[in-house]
Amino acid sequence: MLEVLLDIETTGLSTTQDHRIVEIGCVELKDQIPTNKIFHEYINPQRKVSEEAYKVHGYSDDFLKDKKKFSEIVEKFLDFVKEKKIIIHNADFDLGFINYELKKIKIKPIDKTNVVDTLELARKKFPGAQNSLDALCKRYNIDNSQRVKHSAIIDCQLLKEVYINLLEQKEPKLNFQNEEIIDHKFTRSKINKKIFKGKVIEIGSEELNLHKKYLKSHLSKNNF
Repeated sequence: MLEVLLDIETTGLSTTQDHRIVEIGCVELKDQIPTNKIFHEYINPQRKVSEEAYKVHGYSDDFLKDKKKFSEIVEKFLDFVKEKKIIIHNADFDLGFINYELKKIKIKPIDKTNVVDTLELARKKFPGAQNSLDALCKRYNIDNSQRVKHSAIIDCQLLKEVYINLLEQKEPKLNFQNEEIIDHKFTRSKINKKIFKGKVIEIGSEELNLHKKYLKSHLSKNNF
């Protein structure tokens, strides 16, 4: 199964104030194992970054001014996530911004039915607890020391570890192709033939008699 971890950074907290996306990061997984395919773009939001948002991600107006607009990267982005399950932490926020951008350029929004929200998973598993990405990293002993500032790609990497733990899949699944490893239909004789390949040497009558004498002498001395 192909999945995509997705994270964004924005100019602010609300689309009602026309805040926009400044970064999108996506990491592809197959059976919870990274495929090394990523999508990553910084985006010119065509407006100023709020002071609060700048403190979170550190992307200044000057840094973003020469980046591509959302309309220039949208086709590549949609091709990357097409027909894949999308994994997001706090999907209402990220998906809300993505669909806001899509609406601006008259493109059909992404359907939430194909989205897994790890925040919802965490709230069901740990009701009443702190379930931010940082809190979940701490709970699962995931190293998030690189997260000095928020970054879409770094957050996707952390989200991968959190997602696997939330599914109680402590390690990524390994897709073994070696039939000798995964075939549980071996009979005992087949196993013995595969494992014990050495020559079997039969015990002679003389050796057997000496062994019996040794046991008889040893047992009588120890009063067994």
